[in-house]
Amino acid sequence: MSEWAPRRFYEQATATEVKGGHGIALDGRRVMTPGKSPLVVPTRPLAEAIAAEWQAQDEKIDPNTMPFTRTANSAIEKVAPQRAEVAQMLAEYGDSDLLCYRADGPEALVERQAEQWDPMLDWAEATHGARLAPRAGIMHAPQDGAALDRLAARVHEMDAFELAAFHDLVSLTGSLVLGLAATDPAQDPQHLWALSRLDESWQEEQWGVDEEAAEMAARKQAAFHHAHRFYTLCKA
Repeated sequence: MSEWAPRRFYEQATATEVKGGHGIALDGRRVMTPGKSPLVVPTRPLAEAIAAEWQAQDEKIDPNTMPFTRTANSAIEKVAPQRAEVAQMLAEYGDSDLLCYRADGPEALVERQAEQWDPMLDWAEATHGARLAPRAGIMHAPQDGAALDRLAARVHEMDAFELAAFHDLVSLTGSLVLGLAATDPAQDPQHLWALSRLDESWQEEQWGVDEEAAEMAARKQAAFHHAHRFYTLCKA
């Protein structure tokens, strides 16, 4: 038996000016979130991206093809009611940041991690005044509290829409530093993603590519780039 899906009931999806920001209208009727809150986003480019998803639907509406809509819904219904808690949860990634946990061998991997990850720790210090220290092995060792507070302050500045995207930028990379770098227009998101996959790339070089792992990595990469685009549109 086929799964039920709502049928398209409108001709035109458009971005509109509404109180508090920008909405999406379907033949003039406002789009609501699943929880029946108005779907209102902070910028017109983001509203246009959401409207384009609705416009691209065929006879049946497929939510799986509407990532901007889903992220906006999450921002409104899940992040906004607990914005401070979400920000703090993401800030806590700094104390166990991927970039700080280094291999103790082989030497070639140790050197590659230092060569590629140290510049991002330098970036965090130069940009946010926060120096995180690398260490060998997987045992947790606390970072400097003042440095973590500086990084956390930047996270707590974000609104619910920015945090909804930032959640994926951090959780998919395992790094607060890489997540913050992804919000910097001067940084290349593809390079940042590659940095988060350094260990996996090393393993592939040694043992070959596992097809199942590669498929999962591709899905995560697509999600990371979506989150980066969503965040960018929040600032447009």
